[in-house]
Amino acid sequence: MTALSSSGRPARFIPLGQADFQRLEHAGYLKGLLQPFKGKGSLEAWASKNMALRDELIVLAQRQVLPQARAYPFNLLDVQLAQQTTGAGTTFLRWRNLDRSAMGVALWESLLDRPATPASLIDDLYAIELQRIVLNMQISLTHSIARLALECASRMAQAEATYLRRVHGHVASASTTPATTPKESP
Repeated sequence: MTALSSSGRPARFIPLGQADFQRLEHAGYLKGLLQPFKGKGSLEAWASKNMALRDELIVLAQRQVLPQARAYPFNLLDVQLAQQTTGAGTTFLRWRNLDRSAMGVALWESLLDRPATPASLIDDLYAIELQRIVLNMQISLTHSIARLALECASRMAQAEATYLRRVHGHVASASTTPATTPKESP
């Protein structure tokens, strides 16, 4: 069965559907947010789950979205969808021109505004842009949640070290200091 665009033409780009996300653990990670984290270990485990989910979303983009967006007839356009790896170590989808001298959504907007862009591709280019926006948001959210969970775990470890230093220091000083009795006043 071929999907149809809003204009009634066969769609050249098929957006990700619920079935594509069912393999991912997308339901479990938010459930993890609303739990009483008792220490850094549970936060680190939750951060790890979010990083794995982020990586799975990136793979989904690489294996299902980019190949479609780079295939004929989109590969004939002078603006194409590409992946960009950030300094923070994650990957996002970006529009760029062929010589890589410009990047961003303004390129996509100009592509749609140009009369030379075939009308038969407009619906598909719009679907690709919507998919790009959503995937980038999902990648960004899971990346941010993982980063914040790791920061929180680090703060909890610091708090635990301070607490243990005080508890062990207090116990040690209490056992080495002889007990004194208050002097009676004359």
